[in-house]
This record gives sequence, structure tokens and C-alpha cells, in this order.
Amino acid sequence: MLKKTLITLAISSALFGGLAQAADYKMDTERTHAFVNIKVNHLGFSFVTGTFRDFDGSFSFDANKPEEAKVQVTLKTASLFTNNAERDKHVLGKDFLNTSKFPEATFVSSKVVPTGTDDKGRMTADVTGDLTLMGTTKPILIKATLIGDGKDPWGGERVGFEGTSSINRQDFAKMMDLGPQSNTVELYFTFEGIRQ
Repeated sequence: MLKKTLITLAISSALFGGLAQAADYKMDTERTHAFVNIKVNHLGFSFVTGTFRDFDGSFSFDANKPEEAKVQVTLKTASLFTNNAERDKHVLGKDFLNTSKFPEATFVSSKVVPTGTDDKGRMTADVTGDLTLMGTTKPILIKATLIGDGKDPWGGERVGFEGTSSINRQDFAKMMDLGPQSNTVELYFTFEGIRQ
């Protein structure tokens, strides 16, 4: 009886030990293993893509309790790069992002709902949260996928995700009208987090 009890305790410890609390992670922006990208239709002819080069974020995550995950990100809006200096100057100005008045955008999650796995067997979830852009806060939904987790070559522990979402830019501020086909901004995120 004692032996059976000890075996049960050992198994329980192996399965649940250390999993009672989610681990905290810092996004690896210093080594550029994190990206926030956008894609916008240009007048119905093509797409303009860009990336924000200055942002930071953190998150907590426990693979056994993904619904308890939390994430927050702050980015510098003036760091948007679209590979054309004149266009960048225009987009960062008053016609669009007005970065001198609104230098930061933030995202703070409020709810995580696991949705199963993708065709590669990777965990997926719907992440709802508040996006604050140009002084306006709106809820958005991010379709997230766990890319992988484990030890890195430098002795640390990492976990990585990617996610997609879309927003209507006119929901956040009245910007230059380029037609309805240019109102939707597609967002793509991918990042590695280093366990703290």
C-alpha cells in the first residue's frame, strides 16, 4: 500500500510539478527574433508591406493552461519601415499615423481561448485584446499558433508564436481616404520569448 502511494505521488509530481504557475517570457527583440508586420492594399492594384522596427513585449504562458496566457506589447509608431523613404514620411505624418501626436501603440490581451491544433499538430488559440492606436482603443482578435518551445543553444528556454489579425484603419482615426479596398490592414506577428 505504501509503495503504491509513493508511486502515485511520484507520477503526480512528474506530471504536475512546476506547472502550477505560468512562466514569464520577454520577447527577443534585441536579437530581432520578433516581428510586427503590416500589409495594406494600394488602390486595388498591389500591396504595400511594412514592419515596425522598434517595439517590446512580454507574456506569460503555460502549455498545460493556455487559456491563462497573457501578452502585452508596446511599439513605437514612428519605427514603421515600408522600404521607401518618401512613403514612410507620408505614412508617419498627419494624413495617416500622425506619429508626432501618437508615438506609441499598445496591445494588451484580455482573453485566450484554445481552438485545437493546426494541420501540423501545433496548438492554436484565439487571443482577444485591446489595441490602442492613435488614442483610440478597440478590441481585436488574433489567430495565434504555438510554433515551438524548449531549450536554446545559450542555455535558456524559449517559446515562439505567430499570429494574424486585421483592423479597419478608419476605426481608429480618420485617415486619408484611399478607397474601401485600402481600409483593411492585415497584421502578422511572430516572436520568440526568453524565459525570465
